[in-house]
Amino acid sequence: MQLYNYFRSSASYRVRIALALKGLAYDYVPVQIAKNEQFQPGFDALAPAHLVPVLKDGEHVLTQSLAIIEYLDEVHPEPPLLPKSALERARVRALALDIACEIHPLDNLRVLRFLVRDLKVSEDDKDRWYRHWVETGLAAVERQLASPATGRYCHGDTPGLADCCLVPQIFNAQRMNCRTDHVPTVMRVFAACMEHPAFASTQPSACPDAS
Repeated sequence: MQLYNYFRSSASYRVRIALALKGLAYDYVPVQIAKNEQFQPGFDALAPAHLVPVLKDGEHVLTQSLAIIEYLDEVHPEPPLLPKSALERARVRALALDIACEIHPLDNLRVLRFLVRDLKVSEDDKDRWYRHWVETGLAAVERQLASPATGRYCHGDTPGLADCCLVPQIFNAQRMNCRTDHVPTVMRVFAACMEHPAFASTQPSACPDAS
């Protein structure tokens, strides 16, 4: 397998965590989106949306981090990243989507660039935008985690899909100086995840393209 990704991309980090949890080997292929390498012809053919990550598994090309992770979970079912019951799977997917669909899209690099370059938003206002959506989004996740189903991790005592999404979002929140004191359960789960080698060994600073 080959994973085309960018060390600082939270979507890429999600997939790196999942691959590590599964114990799956892959070739790391850096795509420097900060330098617009996602628009180069070679990558353009793999990813029509010009986004990372992209996973090549043999002749098959997969895009979108959550789709990739669920594919990995189906093709390599052990250890599972989703619970057994339909209700539990729905809860975990909801937590993952709260992050991947409600927080992340408002704060990714292309949105921030558009705010500054096209809409002429100041750097200070751009940062305010970022912190607002991250802090309010994490507050919603905190409310979701106020459930007996939450254990050491987002769901029970085994890391899964929701944790793959939570950890990269916290990394970005901390990098942008977002407030996290209002989400103690979120931060407790984050700390537990970072004690697990699958999360620690794949973090941005450990990537070969980290700079």
